[in-house]
Amino acid sequence: MATIGIFDSGAGGLSVFREIYRLLPGQDYVYFSDNACCPYGEKSRDFIVGRARTITDFLLAQGADIIVVACNTATAAAINVLRAEYSASDSGPAGHVMEITGGRRGHVNFIGMEPAVKPAAALTRTGVVGVLATAGTLGGQKYIRTRDAYAGSVRVVEHIGEGFVELVENGCMSGPEAERVVRASLQPLLDAGADVIVLGCTHYPFLSDVISRIAGPSVSIINPAPAVAHHLIEVMESDGLLSTDTSDVHPSWQDAGSMPDSLHDGNSVALHFLMPHRNILLCSSGAPDAIARLFPVVMQSI
Repeated sequence: MATIGIFDSGAGGLSVFREIYRLLPGQDYVYFSDNACCPYGEKSRDFIVGRARTITDFLLAQGADIIVVACNTATAAAINVLRAEYSASDSGPAGHVMEITGGRRGHVNFIGMEPAVKPAAALTRTGVVGVLATAGTLGGQKYIRTRDAYAGSVRVVEHIGEGFVELVENGCMSGPEAERVVRASLQPLLDAGADVIVLGCTHYPFLSDVISRIAGPSVSIINPAPAVAHHLIEVMESDGLLSTDTSDVHPSWQDAGSMPDSLHDGNSVALHFLMPHRNILLCSSGAPDAIARLFPVVMQSI
């Protein structure tokens, strides 16, 4: 039974976990919310890379066999570094991974978030695609290359989802305040003629109902998370991680009191742990309120 590690700047990556769990409910999961450092959107690339390394080490120590970077900003800033340092071939720096995993693995694969410009460009009727994302994502080379490669004759208009992450982290996903904040960033895209909106941050799908209501029925909303879940399965199959064993075996995670209580990377913060199901471990670098509040919402929607 493989353990899937997932991390995000906060609780937004649970939108990706939801799609993965729909397809792979029998796997084991460790989810890490770095909410003590959230949001990542305005953080420097070096800071995000440092956090990604530290969180990767933590997930591997907790038994992760494959890691999903369920954060568009972290994918843009750090996934190439993570792959170079942890997804090594026999000739690469596998010793670090072997040490952390106690010899269990010599490398680990990473699944990142993909900018969904290509399907959006194929779907638009007006020839205008809107992208809502963080500043870190919109300025990242991965997004820029994808946009330039697939947009073609389609016009891509972009806007930072100002305040979106904070809404989700605070549990405000409906009501007048959510509508006010969402409208301020969405309206410029609608005014530009966009009839397809790409959600370029894993927090944003939790605001889908508000976004759809403001955008109207003629506008399509694209959430990249289902495609990421399908890609994860492909990589796990290739890496021999999808077991056909249906026996009821789950990791014996330590009790919270005996787990490490800090991340030693110069930005150490207390860790909090929740185990809502025996095959799911939720961890947060700050107060666990957001993931504790959002997790039941996620499970009810599966």
